[in-house]
Amino acid sequence: MAFTFESVIGLEIHAQVNTNTKMFCSCSNDSFGLQPNKNVCPICMGFPGMLPVINKEVVKKGLAAALALHCEIPAFSKFDRKNYFYPDLPKGFQISQYDKPVSQNGHVDILINGEKRKIRVNRLHLEDDAGKLVHVTRNQAKLDERSNIKGWTTGDYTLCDYNRSGSPLMEIVSEPDMRSVEEASAYAQEVRRILKYVGSSKCDMEKGMMRFDINVSLKKKGQEEFGVKAEVKNLNSFRALELALAYEIKRQEEVLNEGGKIAQETRGWDDEKGETVSQRSKEEAHDYRYFPEPDLPPLTFEKAAIEKLKLQVKELPLDRKLRFMKKLGLSDEDAGILIEEKDMADYFEIVVETSKDSKKAVSFMNTILLKHLNNDGTPLAECKIKPEQLGKLIKLVNDGVVSNNMAKTDIFEGMYASGKDPEKVVEEKGLKLVSDTGAIEGICKKVLEENPGPVADFKGGKQQAFGFLVGQAMKASKGQGNPKIVNEILRKLLS
Repeated sequence: MAFTFESVIGLEIHAQVNTNTKMFCSCSNDSFGLQPNKNVCPICMGFPGMLPVINKEVVKKGLAAALALHCEIPAFSKFDRKNYFYPDLPKGFQISQYDKPVSQNGHVDILINGEKRKIRVNRLHLEDDAGKLVHVTRNQAKLDERSNIKGWTTGDYTLCDYNRSGSPLMEIVSEPDMRSVEEASAYAQEVRRILKYVGSSKCDMEKGMMRFDINVSLKKKGQEEFGVKAEVKNLNSFRALELALAYEIKRQEEVLNEGGKIAQETRGWDDEKGETVSQRSKEEAHDYRYFPEPDLPPLTFEKAAIEKLKLQVKELPLDRKLRFMKKLGLSDEDAGILIEEKDMADYFEIVVETSKDSKKAVSFMNTILLKHLNNDGTPLAECKIKPEQLGKLIKLVNDGVVSNNMAKTDIFEGMYASGKDPEKVVEEKGLKLVSDTGAIEGICKKVLEENPGPVADFKGGKQQAFGFLVGQAMKASKGQGNPKIVNEILRKLLS
């Protein structure tokens, strides 16, 4: 007999804090692309006698993120040693936080099928990162000179790169409030937007700046008690998160329906096979033998300092999206594109403020501007067109100075290449619309004389023939005839 199960999902999100230096030493926090083991020092390598020093900026940005996640900030916090052995952990322990983290009891709002859902956050705490293991399969046909060294294996082996060791991390631990892959993905993406909005993390997943661990269990529909959970670690993309979660839910359903039991264990995601694989039994807190970090002082937070930080946490991405939809009439899709990056949303707001036309602002930004930036691989911050200039271009269209088509092609191209004001580009290229009714009437009369067939079709009731005639008139005016006046004169002549 097959049972109907409900999934219970919690997420642990690790995000690298956006600072210049590492968590407890002065090594650079940007080691992506460097040669292995070039960005290390005695402190982040755990040499005996070395003393760590807390990076104040890490704490500040961690608190800003916690406040954006609606967390409470206690007056007292401390660091702890989390003891475990792994080759990428040179100290033999991780400096983390156990019972006194920098924040607790928060929540994140997500949007599912147009409705808000609240996902509780247990805590955001700070810790340092481990190094990176590189697993290598040696090819027997391509052995290098090192294979002659005594004891060097010609089979598979693992290398350790400690460049990332000691990098500052925020670990955001949710409560098990999610019940589907869709909810878990929406929560992870919303957390990423929030961290980027407040400037606490760049969250560049290609550079390993954000990773997910999922905890998932199943319970029978209507049952209060949760089932035994399995953890899937180190997922480095939303796609991997969604695929691993869907697979794990299906795997556990099959085990339970066959009368088996779920093992409490840590599993990994095999992207090539598209399945989770068992790695080890799941550790409990006591396995790590936590104790207060003896080399670091505790942290105390004054209420006034926290209140000052709160002022920096302004409108969150989801609130901004809902405002764009409600007050500016944007669709869910358009608003979602614009709020994905804070600088894009800020840019859009200025375009709307200048042009007073949110509909055209969306059209110009989400199609023309983003297309050019993406094709060139140019970040918005380096775009030559300032938001006020794009707003002015839209005003020129609405005022009948230039056509919408010209604005999106020749004028925009000129602005994008030079950064010049739209009025200057219009003047230099001679793209101002012709609004002289006498000149336009002459063009329209000639078009009607040269196209007797479409004229007869229109008079016979075929409305699409009118569009053809408008197109011919615009073509005859080299695209510079005022479309509104062209339409008015053609209708007058045809009547």
